This record gives sequence, C-alpha cells and structure tokens, in this order.
Amino acid sequence: MEKKLGANKNDDRVIFGLFGAGGFAREVMPIVDRSSLSDIDPNDIYFVETNPEFNIINGYNVISEEQFFGIECKEKLFNIAIGDSALREKIANNCILNGAKPIHLHSKNCIIDDHNEIGDGSILCHNTIVTSNAKIGKFFHANIFSYVAHDCVIGDFVTFAPSVHCNGNVHIHDHAYIGTNVVIKQGSPSKPLIIGEGAIIGMGAVVTKDVPPHTTVVGNPAKPFVKN
Repeated sequence: MEKKLGANKNDDRVIFGLFGAGGFAREVMPIVDRSSLSDIDPNDIYFVETNPEFNIINGYNVISEEQFFGIECKEKLFNIAIGDSALREKIANNCILNGAKPIHLHSKNCIIDDHNEIGDGSILCHNTIVTSNAKIGKFFHANIFSYVAHDCVIGDFVTFAPSVHCNGNVHIHDHAYIGTNVVIKQGSPSKPLIIGEGAIIGMGAVVTKDVPPHTTVVGNPAKPFVKN
C-alpha cells in the first residue's frame, strides 16, 4: 500500500528527508530505521529528489525538494546521501536556508572512540571506525569498512568509498574523494601527510606522499593519473 504524505496530520511532528534515492541512499536508509529517528512515524521519513522518477522506493515515499520544504511540521531534519560533494554542499546550504536541521547518521555497529570532533551531517556506514583525536568536517561520508585513525584532520564534504584505510596524522582537505580500498600512509605530528582540496584518489591506490589540490592519483605508490 502506498504511503501518504500526511497532509492532514497535526503540524506538531518531526519529519526527516534523505536527499538522494540512488544506490548509496538506499544503503543509508536502513541506518535511519535503526537510529534515534526510529521514533518518527515511517510516513514522515522520505527520500528527497530534485525530479523524482518514482513515488515509492523500498517502502518510503519519494518527494521533491519543493514538497519537502512545503510540509508543515514542527521540525525538519535532513541528511544527504549523494556522492557528488559540490552538489552535497549546494543541497546542504539550501536546506539550512529553508530551516531544515542536519543530523548525523551513524550505523549502530560503527565505532567512534574518544576525543573526536565530527561536524554536522556525517554518514558513518556499517563497520566504520573513527579512533581518537580526529577532527572531521561537515557532511563527511565514510562508506562500509572505512576508518579514520588518530590525529587526522578531515575537511568538509569529504567522501570515503568502501574500505578506505586512513592512518594517523593525515590531513584531507575539503571535497576530496578517496576511492575504494585506498591506503593512506601515516604522517607525523610535525609533518602530516596532506591530500589537497578536491583531490581524487583512485581505487586501490597507496598514498605515500602529499597529493596536490584538484589532482587525481592512482597506483602503488600513488602517482598523478596521465591520460593516454
């Protein structure tokens, strides 16, 4: 049976919108079910798309951004399960401008140890780990089996694909994308290993040296990608 948007409900309610409805978003939505948001009526949990192609995905209503912002309620909560970090930033800014509040989505089997700082809107998927004394910016994505080790500094809108191994004293700047099975060598307190803003680390790369901003590196050891 199709769920309804609940237009006739009392306005004294909380709704949640997960922006995106692709594969990653469908992986993230079960985390919502098992989080503190489990108290929210399932009819008030939505996938949100710019131009929805479907009305229902995996049992949840799919609505447009306009519909989401137009719902009368006590509070609107959101997160963004979209890989494109520039689009993620644009959506986050628009949501906040429209009065929606970002929340964390952390799997119950992720591990967050002590003395970490994590910015708004993070998504930590199954079997992810943040150890100690890490500083992580806004809307960070850590896909399954990834970790952030001690004394790392992660910028805003950074994306980890599955099984990223980010060892200690690594600084990753805003909008960097770290591919599946990447290993990042440990830096030191006096000389952290730095991955520049907007850099892309290709699948399976082993990063042993700094990566300049807006550079794609691949291989073991990682080197700038050159098209043939």
